Amino acid sequence: MVDEVAIGFDPGLATTGYGVVQATLRGWHVLAGGVIETPANHPRADRLQTLSAEARELVVLYRPRGIAVEEVYFATNAKSAMRTAEARGAILVASAGFSVRGYTPLQVKKRITGYGRANKAQVQAMVKRLLALSETPRPDDMADALALALCYLLDLRSPGGTDDVYL
Repeated sequence: MVDEVAIGFDPGLATTGYGVVQATLRGWHVLAGGVIETPANHPRADRLQTLSAEARELVVLYRPRGIAVEEVYFATNAKSAMRTAEARGAILVASAGFSVRGYTPLQVKKRITGYGRANKAQVQAMVKRLLALSETPRPDDMADALALALCYLLDLRSPGGTDDVYL
């Protein structure tokens, strides 16, 4: 697993975080990170199209070994959960032709920190350490996306690690 690239996406209709991480013999390196934002005053279909198009640009540019997308999990606000699920769908469309894995927040916490109930600050501190960053990645959406990309690369390193899709 040398010079493998993974892209992580933390989906949201208003803001989707992304992180591109490369695994080399010297460790992991951030190639890119940021957020894709869609204007609240635009029709939802247009926002989803924008999200999908910008995510596809990243996928085409970096040609990753795989893509990690956060799973939609139980939420108290059904409206918010539906919009997150729609954003996730837009990212999946953008990921066509590439290996995609879904990770729940609990799985991300466990893989990154070793503890499934870690708080956000603990996950961010570990991402900072694993990626040898001088500062904690910001905003939170980007930090979460970097953690997702790391999960994909960590899974490749594990015994029997494959590109199997398990969405």
